[in-house]
Amino acid sequence: MSRRGRKAALPTTPFRRPPVLGEDPSDVVVRHTTKEGTTRAYDFGRLPMPAAMQRSLAVLFAEKCTNGAWTSLKTSEGTWRHLHALGEFLSAQENPPTDVPDLTAAMWSAWRLSRKTKAQTGYDQITVTQVLLRADSRLPQEVRAVMARRLPEPKVQERAFEPEEFRQIKAAARRTFRSALLRIRENTEHLNAWRNGDFVRGSKEWTLGEALDLLARTGDLPRMASATGKTLGVIPHYAKVLGGGRPEHTWKRLFLTRLEAAALGVVLVTEFGFNSTTMSEMPVPRAVPDSGEKSGTKVYRLELEKRRRHAGHHFESRNITDHGADSAGRLISDALEATAHARAYVADRAPEVDRLLVWRSKGNRSEAATDSVGELIRVGPFGLGAGSDAAALWAQEQGLPGKVFRRGRKTVNVVHRREPGQNTQDTHDRVYVLPEPQVQEAAGQVIADGVTAAVEAARRTVLQAQLADAPQAGDQETATASCSDFEHSPFTPPGAGCGASFLLCTACPNARVAPVHHPRLAHLHTALENLRSVLDPATWMADWYDAHARLEDLRQRLGVEVWKQAQQRVSDWDRQIIDDLLNGHFDS
Repeated sequence: MSRRGRKAALPTTPFRRPPVLGEDPSDVVVRHTTKEGTTRAYDFGRLPMPAAMQRSLAVLFAEKCTNGAWTSLKTSEGTWRHLHALGEFLSAQENPPTDVPDLTAAMWSAWRLSRKTKAQTGYDQITVTQVLLRADSRLPQEVRAVMARRLPEPKVQERAFEPEEFRQIKAAARRTFRSALLRIRENTEHLNAWRNGDFVRGSKEWTLGEALDLLARTGDLPRMASATGKTLGVIPHYAKVLGGGRPEHTWKRLFLTRLEAAALGVVLVTEFGFNSTTMSEMPVPRAVPDSGEKSGTKVYRLELEKRRRHAGHHFESRNITDHGADSAGRLISDALEATAHARAYVADRAPEVDRLLVWRSKGNRSEAATDSVGELIRVGPFGLGAGSDAAALWAQEQGLPGKVFRRGRKTVNVVHRREPGQNTQDTHDRVYVLPEPQVQEAAGQVIADGVTAAVEAARRTVLQAQLADAPQAGDQETATASCSDFEHSPFTPPGAGCGASFLLCTACPNARVAPVHHPRLAHLHTALENLRSVLDPATWMADWYDAHARLEDLRQRLGVEVWKQAQQRVSDWDRQIIDDLLNGHFDS
């Protein structure tokens, strides 16, 4: 329906999606278009290989572009580079293959040996090209067998930032973004005052407000032109009140620069542990309905996409609350404020584009221009997203280490949050946690604590009392054994006498277990087994497991026959003592 309620006219011709690859065998140009509308053409005729092989690879490549396997131009561009490397290798062989069926196991083994598989690039060249070729049913079986051989993954070279490095990076990124936010906020307040009519027309403040309004609506100011039509500086009428015609005097008043947007991206990554692509392409967060109206607390819903996840798990959402200056949600509020004017410009000219990170480039492009460079979308003079190259340039200017996105994400998820961030638990453990030196260093104490706990648990569940052939002179009888040193118990302070439960006699090195005690302990073992059948498992484990385990150890030491004889010799007196013990009659 149109805005006035009339039915829209149907197109006169049926819609046909532009072909990714032409049907003509001579056509070997593949066009990969993402859902954002960015397109890249790949001419397989440029690959150094026979025409038949070019066409076969183009068909395989086109299938990946159309079936949803590749949702990013980065993936297709990377595969294209690897295919070019494969083509150069095959063309250098003595008998280059003319098509896929001509590939041999020897050729593939040679290709595999020629790559530096300890480096990520060499590993990717092998794995990516073999995945593509396996989709061709004509690939010989012996080649498939060689491809199936295990290829060790290269060792991860990147490591998380040290605590002091991470603190410096976060502080520098927040400082850069905060400075830009305050600049934009100050000029936005002046612009709003102008729009509200707070200034006298013709005054310096009024002219400044008019210039800011032009900037907000058009992304630039009127400029002078030379006799040849070349665009020159800002017209003097506005340059005078703005203090000059340089970017810091003009469009920087309302828009982030590329490096300031990269700093904001660093802040988002170091705060939430986002993947850099996910962060760069994140849609504008919307406040959850009814949040913030009464309490002033806003709840933002972040919509995240992770393309490498399997089907059905590409998307997830997180709710982030702005409940104060130190909250994670305040960062979202500040990001929305800093990008408001740029996003309004983009929404007016390209309403289908929805991104949080929008920045203005230095050039003065036509406001009607909308195109893309790789995954980077541009609308007029504005760029969307924050690339790793911009983050690296920002870090270089700040005198900080590079790869701030990747290493920052790893630091957050491995060292601080210690949980997966848009990854499976297996990927998190295998790729991020185990190779990290900081985790390995911290694991030493964790392992030591675990070993200590295991030893202590073993001591609690293994018989510590001494086995004796007969009661010793001077020993004192207890409900379960005899005691050789009542005054020096390992369970109570020295000199105070033993106050522990008689159930702990089997865990005490001062205790002696003679044959006279066997029937009573065998009956205790049976009684604990009976308790297990009627008590809640958690309760039995907490109260009776250790005592039962020590009796199990005693039974194994004495042997099955001795234990059976002890069960047959249980007296009424033994039963009474054990009954009183389990009912707490001996507790002080």
